[in-house]
Amino acid sequence: MKAYEIRNEGGAGRLALVERPQPTPGPGEVLIRVRATSLNYRDLLTVRGSMGGAKPGLIPLSDGAGEIAELGAGVSRVRAGDRVAAIFTPGWISGRPRSRTAESSLGGGSVDGMLREYAVLPESAVVHIPEHLSYEEAATLPCAAVTAWNALVTVGHVAAGQTVVVQGTGGVSIFGLQFARLAGARVIATTGSENKVARLRELGAAEVINYKTTPDWDKRVMELTGGEGADHILDVGGAGTLVHALQAIAPGGFITVIGLLTGMGGEINPLGILFRAAHVVGIRVGSREMFEDMNRAISVNGMRPIIDRVFQFDEAPAALDYLASGRHFGKVCIRL
Repeated sequence: MKAYEIRNEGGAGRLALVERPQPTPGPGEVLIRVRATSLNYRDLLTVRGSMGGAKPGLIPLSDGAGEIAELGAGVSRVRAGDRVAAIFTPGWISGRPRSRTAESSLGGGSVDGMLREYAVLPESAVVHIPEHLSYEEAATLPCAAVTAWNALVTVGHVAAGQTVVVQGTGGVSIFGLQFARLAGARVIATTGSENKVARLRELGAAEVINYKTTPDWDKRVMELTGGEGADHILDVGGAGTLVHALQAIAPGGFITVIGLLTGMGGEINPLGILFRAAHVVGIRVGSREMFEDMNRAISVNGMRPIIDRVFQFDEAPAALDYLASGRHFGKVCIRL
């Protein structure tokens, strides 16, 4: 089978297309014929060596969807031909995350990911995908969608009439906008591109703030909420945005820390957390149980993920470069 491996040359990581033997499922395992994958910022960091710790020759990408091609002995959760997606962390089925589960996430560390024609996984590590979604659409769900669902629904218990702030137009933020609107919440979106304002409004954002022309976007959020602040802020920026989020959150509100787009340094004054009685929660994607709950909501509402562009398998390096450019709106996919 064809697969992509990470090669490190002169300290810079790149993708290399290779031939590998087609894997065979063992007891309790399934063989997935991968039909589509999608990219996350984590994948970019992993390939380029910024995450560190990846084994030599790692197959990257956590997200993939396809069909069950073969069953190992004793498999009962799925059947041959079923349309499925892999879960981000095969060891996290339900409940709270544990330290060992983070080590088993696909496409990072020592666990091969989905940028290959065939993948073997435990039957417990796949979920059925909504019938109305294409493979490309389903491939966007395992990381970004589950992360947004966990942040807003599982942790934040988002409710109708509340205010949600999403940052930028990457996968997590766009899914956050969609889930917030499904719940009847009001969404304030931020972006650094005036070209993306209209699209955010089309998706249901009530207000859009350009953080380049309004760097103190927290003050604008306070104005738009009558001085109360937002009930939920999906923080994908990290150190550079968290300080603003703490100024824009309502008393008792939820700031879910999801990404590190602005870097990993900086200091946070805990007084803002204490004064506002804010819930600041780190989100590490989510469990299979969350994924299945989310899929039911997607199916009932006929929701469709927002895909910016689909690349072919032999264009995988170009897809990664496109993600790095930041020009995308929603998800970037690769079709096999």
